[in-house]
Amino acid sequence: MPAYVYDLSALDEHAASVRWALPDIELYYAVKANPDPELLRVLARHVDGFEVSSGGEHAHVAALFPGMPLALGGPGKTDAELRLPCHRLHVESPGELRRLLATGREADVLLRINPDLPVEGAALTMDGPFGMDEAGVEECLPLFTDQVRLRGLHAHLASGLDADRLLGLAERLLDTDHAEVNLGGGMAVDYAAPDERFDWAGYGAGLAKLRRAGQRVRVEPGRALTAYCGHYVTTVVDVKRVRGQAYAVLLGGTHHLRTPVTKGHDQPFTVLPTGGGPGVTDEPVTLVGQLCTPKDVFARNIVTSVRVGDTVVFAMAGAYAWNISHHDFLMHPHPAFHYV
Repeated sequence: MPAYVYDLSALDEHAASVRWALPDIELYYAVKANPDPELLRVLARHVDGFEVSSGGEHAHVAALFPGMPLALGGPGKTDAELRLPCHRLHVESPGELRRLLATGREADVLLRINPDLPVEGAALTMDGPFGMDEAGVEECLPLFTDQVRLRGLHAHLASGLDADRLLGLAERLLDTDHAEVNLGGGMAVDYAAPDERFDWAGYGAGLAKLRRAGQRVRVEPGRALTAYCGHYVTTVVDVKRVRGQAYAVLLGGTHHLRTPVTKGHDQPFTVLPTGGGPGVTDEPVTLVGQLCTPKDVFARNIVTSVRVGDTVVFAMAGAYAWNISHHDFLMHPHPAFHYV
């Protein structure tokens, strides 16, 4: 049976190094990246709070860590979600703010902004329905009361940026009179270079220079915290050729590990020679799963050696992997989960 294996010691060490690199910056973990309870328990030792984006995530984290600060974000919040207790509520539009005011609750609010800033080199830009433009912000400003208080701005503009590019955006975003700015996440994770890491030390040093005196700055990484601690482990059940192309068919598939499909990359992997069946040696192989779709592909045309019965370990499977996958397509068994 395929299995996820999470290296909690590696996660603990990585999270500690990120915390050290951001001594004067608030660090929240974006739970959407991976809500696994064991990972959250490790991260809770290093973060100042958690960012949640639904009532379900809110209930999940609040049950695990009563009293831990939560920031509630995400577009399309229901009235019930707007009533949920949280440390900060990220408001996405003037209409959402008006619905929040109609609840009668108290809340500390960050306005999520979507400024017209150039974002080069991003894997994903958060435009369109996310946040509001300058006109939306102006519409919100006169609506605040003593019960619903404006604390500052939230700006998660893009994903997949290196430290220099994120600092370039931060320089513009921190140039404000608002006392609190949440810069979101977006730290680059390179699946083609599994040993590389985002420059947390450089990012922290840069933010320390950019932030104004007394300004409260928060970041919300997700993928860049947990991607590296997760592995998806499975077995080769068939090796075959179709029109000269070699394919290794694995137990499981992208209904367990959706990441390579959603990001359009080859998932990094290692083949452990545990089998003795037929196979190929040192030639391009496409690794696929068991699903009845040609999109069920982990990696294409990678030169490797693989045999039936071998174990394949996919790296960087600790974020946006199991939790975003279509688990029940074809009703194959779910993977096991192990923690080391």
